[in-house]
Amino acid sequence: MKKVYEFLKKAEVYYLATVEGDQPRVRPFGTIDIFEDKLYIQTGKIKPVANQMKANPKVEISAMADGRWIRIAAEAVLDDNIAAQEHMLDGYPDLKAMYQPGDGNTEVYYLKNATAQICSFTDAPKVITF
Repeated sequence: MKKVYEFLKKAEVYYLATVEGDQPRVRPFGTIDIFEDKLYIQTGKIKPVANQMKANPKVEISAMADGRWIRIAAEAVLDDNIAAQEHMLDGYPDLKAMYQPGDGNTEVYYLKNATAQICSFTDAPKVITF
């Protein structure tokens, strides 16, 4: 899981895919955190992506860095733990202008049953499960 975290931190921006009805939805994200041995992402409760993950928690993430790419298939699990929100926002102080732990809008999700593949055109894919 740490290799996945490091890859996404290096990429800085990753793309999160969800489903809304029968329509795929993809958008850029930048928050990633490890808290209590789980990999977390963050969004706002008022955003459509939060509703999409609640309706169908299956997500995919993709990013590129240094000529390699990563694909992650997982389930996004909402965690109401204020300490997880604090930990996430401590790593992204610029977001504190929009989000505060326990504000009713900040939501953090950990990735469960995740399978990540780190690929390139020259090497065999590296598979990581967590």
